[in-house]
Amino acid sequence: MTAAGRLPGARGSILLVEDNPEVREAVATALEVEGYSVVQAAHAEEALRQLRTSTLFCLILLDLYMPTTNGWAFRAEQLRDAKLAPIPVIVVSADGAVAQLAADLGAAGYVGKPIDFEQLLWLVAAHC
Repeated sequence: MTAAGRLPGARGSILLVEDNPEVREAVATALEVEGYSVVQAAHAEEALRQLRTSTLFCLILLDLYMPTTNGWAFRAEQLRDAKLAPIPVIVVSADGAVAQLAADLGAAGYVGKPIDFEQLLWLVAAHC
């Protein structure tokens, strides 16, 4: 194991927060094929529970439009917690203003939907 707690050669752990099961599964599969470990969360509350029980995430992929608690509320809660705030976030959204929304949230990047998997993998590699 390395100092970061991962096996040598293994890529980082990513928290994928997406309410659409088809999109969530497609993204998780693409990342796992590339060697990343992916923890899936169907909504913000589940994602916050995952974050609070594990400190190994190198990145959060965050959908903005989810039922109950949306991506903005999730991000606000993440930033209020000193242990979670440093984890970079990449916004994944079909909103035409995704670049501005990501900037407003202080996100490390963004990917529009439909997802350009080459762009997604490049952004993920830059943070993990």
